[in-house]
Amino acid sequence: MARVSLTPPRTLLLRVVEWYSRRTYGKVLDPGRALAHNPRVLWGDLRFEQSVAKWDRLDAGLKALAVMASATSIGCSWCVDFGFWENTERGVDPRKLRDVPLWRDSDAYTPLERDVMEYAEAMTATPPVVTDELAERLRARLGEPAFVELTAVAAVENLRSRINAAFGLTSQGFKDSCDLRDLPRAAAGRPEEGARRSGTG
Repeated sequence: MARVSLTPPRTLLLRVVEWYSRRTYGKVLDPGRALAHNPRVLWGDLRFEQSVAKWDRLDAGLKALAVMASATSIGCSWCVDFGFWENTERGVDPRKLRDVPLWRDSDAYTPLERDVMEYAEAMTATPPVVTDELAERLRARLGEPAFVELTAVAAVENLRSRINAAFGLTSQGFKDSCDLRDLPRAAAGRPEEGARRSGTG
């Protein structure tokens, strides 16, 4: 249960955020509702996220794995749920996203992807446990601009996940909508089941 009300005062800023959120994501995001109790915090967060969205020196797939590894390490179910949906929409392999919690035992990843997730987890630990060897491998493979972005994006996800986890925010069902898209195909030959699961029957 959320530790802060998700029905903040309906300021003009909140109404704009709600409109944009419904238009972009299909629903109002709970973190926005929570932050809206303090409009300056919400406004600062929005401006910051707009800036982060423009970072482009790190491969999008590696960025997704770093974000998901950080969120998983912290245990933020809201961030894992939204991150799965967001990165699936961007074309990241759903299997790679699903396997992040057990990436060490999965055969879905390249050595570079494994290093990225290990680095994100090491950064997320308290205190951080990043080794010189791991940082050097990543710096050499990615180049310094992308390595800086990797480090920053893992830190940004720590900010998001720690806020949302402290607020007690949980999944809003984004991943479920990704999974449901595949059900009609999986139910081929059983049209009545496909229709029922997709909400058309």
